[in-house]
Amino acid sequence: MKNLIKKYRFFVGTIIIVGIITMINKELGLKSLGIAGFSFKEMALVIPPVFMLLGLLDVWVPKETMIKYMGEGSGIKGIILSIIIGSAAAGPLYGAFPVAAVFMKKGVEFTNILIFIGAWSTTKIPMLLFEISALGNTFAITRLLIDIPGIIIIAYILSAFASKDEINRIYKNAEKL
Repeated sequence: MKNLIKKYRFFVGTIIIVGIITMINKELGLKSLGIAGFSFKEMALVIPPVFMLLGLLDVWVPKETMIKYMGEGSGIKGIILSIIIGSAAAGPLYGAFPVAAVFMKKGVEFTNILIFIGAWSTTKIPMLLFEISALGNTFAITRLLIDIPGIIIIAYILSAFASKDEINRIYKNAEKL
């Protein structure tokens, strides 16, 4: 029981704080509960499809194929594939992390995982289409042409600063999931 409370102490603390806020200011407390409920509903709608796709990816795509196209030494081919997969993804950024964990299990190069996460957060196709309609072609294409090299540069810088031991520890943690 102690471990359970320790594990969820932030969640329990948040509930206590919201309870106190609700007692002090009912309107504010109910508003915070409404926001929390909306976030929970959004996660409940996004997470199951992501995990279904992850299960299919895990079963249908052999590790050797992932290593060949996105593993160590995959070069430009791995970069392009990481950008395409990240850009085609749907859903909020927290959906990218389980996908990244499966990529790690499949032997995808750390730099390509960082590029994938960067592309997921920045270069989504629906966002590009919205920008074209709302802000114009020039803005949308310029932003995309700046973001893609930026993502790649940042991924390589992060990979250079992370030690091999640290990267190996991250991969081992992904194996446990």
